[in-house]
Amino acid sequence: MSEPLPPTPGDDGDAQRIIFAISAALLVLVVTYKIGQSDAPVQAPVDQIAADAPFAPPAEDTIPAGPAGDAIRHGRMIFTATSAHAGQYVGNGLTCSNCHLDAGRQANASPMWAAWVSYPAYRAKNGRVNTMEDRIRDCFLYSMNAPASKAGTPPPYGDDIYRDLQSYFAWLATGAPTGKPLPGRGFVKLTATPLGHDPDRGATVFAGQCASCHGAGGQGQANPDGGYSIPPLWGPHSYNWGAGMAGIASAAGFIKANMPYGQGNTLTDQQAWDVAAYVDSRERPRDPRQTGTVEDARKRFHAKGDYYGTTIGRKVLGGG
Repeated sequence: MSEPLPPTPGDDGDAQRIIFAISAALLVLVVTYKIGQSDAPVQAPVDQIAADAPFAPPAEDTIPAGPAGDAIRHGRMIFTATSAHAGQYVGNGLTCSNCHLDAGRQANASPMWAAWVSYPAYRAKNGRVNTMEDRIRDCFLYSMNAPASKAGTPPPYGDDIYRDLQSYFAWLATGAPTGKPLPGRGFVKLTATPLGHDPDRGATVFAGQCASCHGAGGQGQANPDGGYSIPPLWGPHSYNWGAGMAGIASAAGFIKANMPYGQGNTLTDQQAWDVAAYVDSRERPRDPRQTGTVEDARKRFHAKGDYYGTTIGRKVLGGG
């Protein structure tokens, strides 16, 4: 048998150099790949994009014929022209769609398709589980300022107004998933800014961004046949102190996503907070829950989050 050949001088060094060269080449390839990956945009999965998109309600021309469709259409008329179709319970000329934009369809403007699948639900505002009828009634009481209406109260429980509004909401929610919060529900929840909110800064924002439509005095634009094409933001014809929009955080979230009208998300968060503070530091109709003094009502219902019961320009807000 032949003996193994002795190693040639330098073989070990050559092998090590080859191994080192291969390793270095592999390292370059890996680093280059990683750099390319970090520069490439990260694409969210298609199913995740779909899950994050707001629900799309059905088109109006798909409302069915027959009695159910009649109730849906009448509910939509009440919603978009409340003073004309439920005027005896409206004390300020406002309409539901002044806040719930695009006839209750618009995401981040408290759309009704999201509200419909959320009720019954507990509300801290009155400390009990509310039905959708309860919720609508409160909108008449506070946002429509029903105490100043001809009837002096919201529609009585069981009124056809509730039936038809709920028929419309249920139709808007056709196909909406239940059992989970929907993207676009309610108003945007803004994070507080380091500067806080300031009515004086807000006055400047209002003059530059809002007054051209709502008026320098916040009076809005009235329709010749009643109601408002652009709602008043304070004063006797606006929402009262019990309305959700009288809360600065709610107003700021609505303004950020939706105002100026048709130009949502153009104001900074700071501007939205400040102009909300300006609007909600103006006087408006009294809170219907107030049975004693403003201070008593402030302690019970307005401990934080609005200007009710505070002094602005030597006037205590909340008296109406």
